[in-house]
Amino acid sequence: MVEIRKDYFTEKLSIVATERSARIPTKHVDHGKCPFCPGNEDMTPPSDLVLVKMGETLVKQTDTEGERIKGWIVRVFQNKNPVVTLNAPPSYGEYPHYSEPAIGYHYVVVASPNHGDGFAKLDIDQWTNLLATMQDKIRWLYAQRGVSYVATFINHGKGSGESIDHPHVNIVTLPRLPPVVEQEAVTVQNSLNELGVCPMCQVIASESGGPRQVISTEYYIAFTPWVSAHSYEFWIYPKRHQTSILKLSQKELMDLSLLLRSTLGGMTKVLGDCGFNLVFHSSSEKKTTKQIHWHVEVYPRVSNWAGLELGSGVFVNEVSPEAAAAQLGAASRKELAQMVGIT
Repeated sequence: MVEIRKDYFTEKLSIVATERSARIPTKHVDHGKCPFCPGNEDMTPPSDLVLVKMGETLVKQTDTEGERIKGWIVRVFQNKNPVVTLNAPPSYGEYPHYSEPAIGYHYVVVASPNHGDGFAKLDIDQWTNLLATMQDKIRWLYAQRGVSYVATFINHGKGSGESIDHPHVNIVTLPRLPPVVEQEAVTVQNSLNELGVCPMCQVIASESGGPRQVISTEYYIAFTPWVSAHSYEFWIYPKRHQTSILKLSQKELMDLSLLLRSTLGGMTKVLGDCGFNLVFHSSSEKKTTKQIHWHVEVYPRVSNWAGLELGSGVFVNEVSPEAAAAQLGAASRKELAQMVGIT
C-alpha cells in the first residue's frame, strides 16, 4: 500500500509505504558490492540521465536496458524502493480518515563515482556538476503530470535514514505542497501583501555579519537560525530574493558549490563524520502564488529528540546557535581558504 494520509486536526501528512519495509540498510565495506559504484550499474534501474566527461566537455547520455553508460561522473535513476509510485491505487478516504494516492516519482542522483567521496570531500567542480544535474532532473519532473512539489534532500551517515553510504541525493515528487513549505509560503505571502517585503530577506539582512553568521560568499550566506531544532543546525540562503534553484546561473551554482563544500567540510572538522540531513526548500514551479525564498537547511545528527520535542514541538538545544556559528564559522573559513588558495 502506498498512500498519503492527513492528520485528523492539522495539516500534518504521512506517507504509508509498506513495500519499503523490506529494504535492508547496508554499509558496504566491499565497494565492489555497492550498487552505486562504477561497474555495478546493472544493480540499479537504467539511468535516464548520465553525465559523462569527454575531454573538456560534459555530455548528457541515457542508459538502455541492454547497455549501461560507463565512465560517468553523475548518474540519475529511479529508486528501487520508492516512497511514492506511479502505480498507487486510485483510492481516496473521507474525513476523519482522509487519504489519497501517493502518486509520484522517486529518483536517486549518485553524486560521485568515488565511494569514499563524502559530501564534505567533493571538490567544487563535482559539486557544480551535481547541482546542475539536479536542476535538469527537477525541471523535467515539474513538467510531468500530477507533480505539485519536488522534494530534494540528502541523508548522510548514522541516524540520517541513509541506507547506502555511497554519496547520493534523493528527489521525490509529491502531488501536493508539503505542510512546511506551505506554511513558509503563507508567511512570505502575508508579509508581501501587508508590508511589501519578503520576511526572509529581512532575516538575511539582520543575520549578515551578526553572531549567528557562519560564512558569507558573493551570492550566499550561511547562518545558524535564531531558533534551531538541532544542535549546530545551519541554513544557506541566496542573498538576493530568489524563489527556486532552477533559476540559478552557472556562476551562482559554482558559488553555491563553494559554500556547500566549505560549510559541510567545516561541520566535519567540528563534529567529526557525523550523520546529517540536508534539505532544499524551494518554490513549486507549478502556476501558484505560493512562493518562498528558496534555501538549504542542514540538520546535524548529534543529538536525539525526546518526549518534549516529539510531543510538543518545543526543542531543547544544548548548544546555542551563537556558539555553534562561532565554531562552524572558524572551521568553514579555513576550508574556504584552502579551496581558494588563501593562506
